[in-house]
Amino acid sequence: MSADEAGLRRALDLARAFAAGGALEVQTADRLAIVVEEWIANVVEHGAPPPGSRIGLRFVRKTGWVGLSLTDAGRPFDPREACFEGPNVERGGGAGLELIRAWCRIADYRRRKGRNRLVLELALA
Repeated sequence: MSADEAGLRRALDLARAFAAGGALEVQTADRLAIVVEEWIANVVEHGAPPPGSRIGLRFVRKTGWVGLSLTDAGRPFDPREACFEGPNVERGGGAGLELIRAWCRIADYRRRKGRNRLVLELALA
């Protein structure tokens, strides 16, 4: 999908469709949508992906968890190393990464051939 607002909307649609097709509990489905929205919004708004670049998104359901694999060509960003500086009260936001880290296990992050690859595991409710 495109690394822009349209791609963000598409990613959210895909997350909701996956949740519905996998018969996820409401809490898990909501968290999945929030995680996808927060991560991809951060890529689009702060990652400076090159014009025309694409974001990859894959889901897999396993026993006890949902796996997400996200790829992008934005700036390198390892969420395991980022420091939380609190929410941004002036513009709003700033807590998305903390939600992701609270709800998901960061299974892997790599930067390879100019692309970020993040693998998350979200526990089923």
